[in-house]
Amino acid sequence: MGGSRGAVISTSAAENMERFHKILRVDKNFDVVYRSMKIGGRQACFYFIDGFVKDEVLQRIIQFLCDLGEENFPKEAHEFSKKCLPYGEIGILREEGEIVTQILMGITCFFIDGYDAALTIDCRHYPARSVEEPGKEKVLRGSRDGFVETLIFNTAMIRRRIRNPELTVEITQAGKSSRTDIAICYMESRVDKELLNKIKTRIENIQVDALTMNQESLAECIYPYKWYNPFPKFKYSERPDTAAAQLLEGNLVILVDTSPAAMILPSSVFDIIEEADDFYFPPLTGTYLRLSRVTIALLGVIVTPIWLLLMQNPRWIPESLQFIVIQDAVNIPLIWQLLILEFSIDGLRLAALNTPSMLTTPLSVIAALVVGEFAANSGWFNSETMLYMAFVALSNYTQSSFELGYALKFMRLQLLILTALFNLWGFVAGMTVFVLAIVTNKTIAGKSYIYPILPFSLKEFKRRFFRTRLRPEEKQ
Repeated sequence: MGGSRGAVISTSAAENMERFHKILRVDKNFDVVYRSMKIGGRQACFYFIDGFVKDEVLQRIIQFLCDLGEENFPKEAHEFSKKCLPYGEIGILREEGEIVTQILMGITCFFIDGYDAALTIDCRHYPARSVEEPGKEKVLRGSRDGFVETLIFNTAMIRRRIRNPELTVEITQAGKSSRTDIAICYMESRVDKELLNKIKTRIENIQVDALTMNQESLAECIYPYKWYNPFPKFKYSERPDTAAAQLLEGNLVILVDTSPAAMILPSSVFDIIEEADDFYFPPLTGTYLRLSRVTIALLGVIVTPIWLLLMQNPRWIPESLQFIVIQDAVNIPLIWQLLILEFSIDGLRLAALNTPSMLTTPLSVIAALVVGEFAANSGWFNSETMLYMAFVALSNYTQSSFELGYALKFMRLQLLILTALFNLWGFVAGMTVFVLAIVTNKTIAGKSYIYPILPFSLKEFKRRFFRTRLRPEEKQ
């Protein structure tokens, strides 16, 4: 049961208490707390959620209000908020539905006889874990802080890095039941205003009951892209320094309450591949890391399909590469060995996620022994197949984006299957699908997914692939 959006509250505190007792179901919800008292000789009632309030702050405010006398008592709620509330974050609400939402968000609301408004005190204190380095986006050098599940902490970590009044953080909500807080962050003079307005309109028009899966639910609502193209449209980062850098480049950063990651848009494939380590090291080292990451990602897609193609056509193998030919007996067709290992690697990854931390190391050793030594000796897999799939598995961890990693995996799988079915023509068709999936893709702003390669820009190409020394204007 929820409050009516347009309904206006009464000037009688007793009537308001009766209404909100029913709406908030105070008799059934043990964590919805109300406190009835006298303020300046008038009846008053506080509502708040237990566990969301700083008890010491609320106690001092209530104590101060109880000491108010009847003389010179303000006639209007606005005057009362200015003269009688010794706190920074206060507000005045008149609509019933909005008051209910604010209470459920953790804000303390109270009514006083004679005022046709509810006074709000934002002394929230959300349960939150400590700020620590993200497990997926670790760096060799640089900041060790990361986003957490509390929205206000995340916006504070960005503002700590960008002390510019042009940094704008707009708050909105989505979800009929969840009323999830969403923060849209951008630099006023650098953001694409057309894209900003488009995103804000789409968020406002979202018709869902709840954003149950946080950012992924939001992403699917604001951009329902084609399911058959797996390449991601958004970059996700748990690092505030990365989010701050993207804001300064003119991008949008969207933060969702209860999610420890920022959604960055628009994002091309090169934005997604880019990592913080590229900039925390000197230009030569940063360039090497960036090029290595791109090269290994591409090799991870084509190594096993090319090897399978050569094994199906051994006469194409030059004399200098004859060592790649399988010497042992092949009991299971190579395509089935590769596909089984592809799914086995995902199985090991899922098992690692659900394994208690104290057992992760010993079970990893056991899995390596079983899958490695005994799988080869039993005849299920050939040693060469294990070697190439080990490289593929490692290549998946060279970049931090899960979405991009699985997009490349899907491209590799279709390439393997087509190569096994149609030999050389299958390989050519698979590579064509891979190229078209990237080339025909667009960012959420409608621009090329592989810019600056298409359309080609030499200046941007150098900036994307070669880490150069920051120019003086970039340092400011």
